[in-house]
Formats: sequence, structure tokens, C-alpha cells
Amino acid sequence: MRPRKAYLFLLLLGLAQLLAVAGAEGPDEDSSNRENAIEDEEEEEEDDEEEDDLEVKEENGVLVLNDANFDNFVADKDTVLLEFYAPWCGHCKQFAPEYEKIANVLKDNDPPIPVAKIDATSASMLASRFDVSGYPTIKILKKGQAVDYEGSRTQEEIVAKVREVSQPDWTPPPEVTLVLTKENFDEVVNDADIILVEFYAPWCGHCKKLAPEYEKAAKELNKRSPPIPLAKVDATAETDLAKRFDVSGYPTLKIFRKGRPFDYNGPREKYGIIDYMIEQSGPPSKEILTLKQVQEFLKDGDDVIIIGVFKGESDPAYQQYQDAANNLREDYKFHHAFSTEIAKFLKVSQGQLVVMQPEKFQSKYEPRSHVMDVQGSTQDSAIKDFVLKYALPLVGHRKASNEAKRYTRRPLVVVYYSVDFSFDYRAATQFWRSKVLEVAKDFPEYTFAIADEEDYAGEVKDLGLSESGEDVNAAILDESGKKFAMEPEEFDSDTLREFVTAFKKGKLKPVIKSQPVPKNNKGPVKVVVGKTFDSIVMDPKKDVLIEFYAPWCGHCKQLEPVYSSLAKKYKGQKGLVIAKMDATANDVPSDRYKVEGFPTIYFAPSGDKKNPVKFEGGDRDLEHLSKFIEEHATKLSRTKEEL
Repeated sequence: MRPRKAYLFLLLLGLAQLLAVAGAEGPDEDSSNRENAIEDEEEEEEDDEEEDDLEVKEENGVLVLNDANFDNFVADKDTVLLEFYAPWCGHCKQFAPEYEKIANVLKDNDPPIPVAKIDATSASMLASRFDVSGYPTIKILKKGQAVDYEGSRTQEEIVAKVREVSQPDWTPPPEVTLVLTKENFDEVVNDADIILVEFYAPWCGHCKKLAPEYEKAAKELNKRSPPIPLAKVDATAETDLAKRFDVSGYPTLKIFRKGRPFDYNGPREKYGIIDYMIEQSGPPSKEILTLKQVQEFLKDGDDVIIIGVFKGESDPAYQQYQDAANNLREDYKFHHAFSTEIAKFLKVSQGQLVVMQPEKFQSKYEPRSHVMDVQGSTQDSAIKDFVLKYALPLVGHRKASNEAKRYTRRPLVVVYYSVDFSFDYRAATQFWRSKVLEVAKDFPEYTFAIADEEDYAGEVKDLGLSESGEDVNAAILDESGKKFAMEPEEFDSDTLREFVTAFKKGKLKPVIKSQPVPKNNKGPVKVVVGKTFDSIVMDPKKDVLIEFYAPWCGHCKQLEPVYSSLAKKYKGQKGLVIAKMDATANDVPSDRYKVEGFPTIYFAPSGDKKNPVKFEGGDRDLEHLSKFIEEHATKLSRTKEEL
């Protein structure tokens, strides 16, 4: 190698070594600088994103608002037109060109009126704040207060309404919903043929949710002829009125007819309220004009037939009948007649009420009809009791459509098979029903029914009878919620009688739907299944807090970490058990623990398991649940060390 080249080679080699040493000694500083640069870039990107969210963009003349920029934008605006939309909504897409035309028209207004749109699927806070439940929802914001737009979605109508609201002297129209106090309540309510009254509390979330729907319904029902008024009472201020009508929760709605209260059991949204009140405003009983109608009820009917026979509409007995019908109108169909021909056919006199079953449910073991004398002095409660007493035949047909209104009385003896009353299958259906009738006549204290095995496939499976191999199966459902299945064997009157007699003597063991008993149940939250409910929850020596949950329930999932923390907090308490049960996979073998929603929480105190205390009203957080336990516990050690 030449001297010059050798020198250059050594120089380069030395430089490489120096760089290697520098790299070995100083990587932390370089990487730190690189990391700082990346963080700065990320912060800048986040700042840019925030600025993007805050910036009010415009699309085809329509301003785009979101959770971040809304309040800042509307703060100094007198009037703003808002559309809440969903990107996938067909109606919104169809409306978009019209809305852009509206924006251009209002931009030229003097002064200009901003027109904005909000993607309600991403701006969830705004959607919730303005009670958006459908798309598109149009609102006019007047000095920060939302005014619902309920007209047609046309440029002409929307522009006219916005210009009306934008006038300096415009004020919201007064509420159509009447405000009642102790001073005007009786006058208003007693004078109304029908009126719906809401008892509310200003702080109640359910009441706040109902308020806009209630007012919208009031507006529509006020347009009817005659109008159906809606009213409201602040039950926290009008405590005497709340007490007078047994108001214990909010909102409580009651229908008044000439001052007489009836429970409101209808929907709580605009169209549901409207439809329900229109139906309720009609007569509770329909007049029968011809004998043929009665004959058709008997021949083809599927439910109890209730007919009152009177002299005329001015008959005081007829008025009492109407009051009774109003009490039961949601559960039963009432009819009346003024015809002597119909009275003769029914073998009654005017001023009498007939309750009878259609021909397919009549039998030799029960009267063809039940008759009651009705006079002007007869209490409507007596009429109601009479109807309820005879509304069911000795052996009726239990179906999903009538179960909740007809077959709630227990014990209930159910016989499952292929129930079909159509012409081709009626004989077979009645053959097995006649076997049930022979037993039912001797046990009047029980309710008997037949049920189609396919309609109740889930119930039959829970009873362990789905694989019985028998054409006919039977079960008894008792008052406490327990179920008893008849051992699979050839069905006849004798086997059914033996089964019912064994139940009456307390010799049957209940069938309990249950998950397998957990092999390891040593966690802070004890897992309860159907088979262990009695041994854990009903243990007379222990206080038990039990949560009934559903695996798919979002509220239950949200509660899970809180509930686990609660169990850990009281882990040292030997006399207290914190437990949970999947109520979709296990039977709750006691009717004292009613589960109608998820999660449902009860406290079962030691020594008093038949009177559990339901957790209601408070937030499901650690503080409120702890307070609930300490209020009701009987076995809790109070020392700070243990808690």
C-alpha cells in the first residue's frame, strides 16, 4: 500500500472508531431528542385536531356543529336553525338538498340567520341534551332555548317558522298542558268528561324525559273535537293532592272521568299517549243492536262474554255499569243492550248483567251463565268483583295473549298438549280438555287451564318435560313461583287427580331451573344458582345482599367492578354475604324476590327472609350501596378496624 493511501485508510478508521464510541456513549440523548420531537409532533396533531373540532366548517352553505364547537358558536346568536341527522338515514339524505336551499335563503335574511347541522351519531352529548330520538330532528334555537319544529319539511314552511321565531318580540306560546293546584284542581277535573293528569317532581329524570312528549300529545289532543285535556301537578308542591291520590312515585299518571280517578296504563311517548287517550275517550261498553251479534259471540267467541241489559242510557243502573266497565276496559270487552229480544234470549230482565263463556268453553260442570242484578245504588266495585269472579271458565285456554290478564291466580294447573280449536282438531282438543274438567270440578280453589305445547315450549323445557315422550304433560305453578311437574306417564283423569292431590298434601318436590353448582365459590362475591338459592340467600343466620343480573345487560356490566369492590370492602364480615345470580339461567324460588328488570338488588336480613328490602332510588355506586347495607344489616360489626 502506498504511504498516502495508507494514511487516508488510518484516518478513516480512526474516524469510524470515534463515531462508534460517540454512539455508544450518547444514544440516550439522541433518542430522547427524537422522542421529544415525536411527542411534540403528536401534541401538535392533537392541537390541530382540537382546532379542527372547534372550527365551524361549512358544507354547501350549511354550518357543521359538534359537541366541541356548539356552545361557543351559538353563545352570541339570537336565532339558529338546527338539524340533527344520522349519516345513514334515508330521510336525512332526501332532506339534504332542501335544507341547503333553506340555508341559502336565510343567509340573505336581514339579519342573516345561521343554519347548521349536527351529526347526532357522533355528537352524542348534544343529541342527549336536546332529546333527539329520531332523524332528522329540526329545532330552532332562540337565545339558547330550543323550540321544536313540528311542521312539514319544506323550504316554505321552515323559513316562515324561523323568521317568525327570529322576531324581537316573539315569545314561546304558552303550554297547552294545564297546570293544576289545590285551588283549581277539583273545578277542572270534575268538569271534564275525561282528562289525563300527571303528578310529577321537578327533579325527577323520568318526568323530564316525559315532559316534551306529554306537551306534544297535549297539543294534538287539544285539536280534537271535543278536545281531550292533559294536565300536570307538581306533587312536591301540592302534597295534599299527591296524598289524596296515593302518589308514591314519579311520574304517576291518572285518568279522571268527571272527577273519578282511573289508573293510566298506556305508553309514555307522544303518539302512544294520543292513541291511548282517544281509545279511552270512547265508551267503555259497546251497544249490541241485534240478537245475531250475541249468537255469533257464543258460537265463535274465544273469551268471556259480558253483557249488561238495561232500559236505556238514562237508566241509573246503566251508569253504574259504565263506571265498572271503565275500571276493566283494558282487560275485558264490555257490551250492553236495550233490546227486549236480547234480554229474552239471555233469559234475563232489564237491569241485569250476564257473564257467560262461548260454547267451546261451556261444560256440564258449570252454569251456562252467571247473572247479577244491577241498580243505581250498586257499587261499581261489586260489578267489577262479579266480572272477575266468573271471567274464567272451569278449564280455559291459556295463551301468550291472555296469560298476563287472565291466568295470574295461583295455584295454576296447566295441561300441555296440541291445543287446536279449529274445525278439524276441535274433537281431539276437547277430548283431553274433558279429562281435565273431571278433575277441575273437585278443586275449585285452583285455576285449571290447557295450553298448546308449542306455544309454551320454553316452559315445558324448564319443567324437564320436553323429552317426556308423552302426548300430554301437566304442571302446577304455585303462589311462591315454584313449579311442579307431573311424572311422565299416560295421561288420564286419574293420573291428573293423583298429581293435584299430592301437591295439595305437600308431597311434591319443585322443579328448579339451575346452572350447575359452582365447584369453587370462594371469591368475595358468592355465585348463587337455582339449587343453592335456599341454602345461601335464605340462610336465616346470614344477612345477604343479592344482585339478580343478566349476562347481556349493560347496566349489570357497569355495576360489576363496583359490586366487586363492595364485596371486598365487607369481606371481613362473617355474618354478611354479598352474592349475585344470573336470573336468566336460574329460577328464583321465592316470589318475595321479584325480578322485573336488571340489575335488581335485594337485601335479605337474617331472621326475616320473607321480607327482603329492594334497593331503589339511589345511585348504584360504592357509597350508596354501602349505606344501603349498613341501614339494613343485622349482623354487621361496627368497629372501624373490621370495616
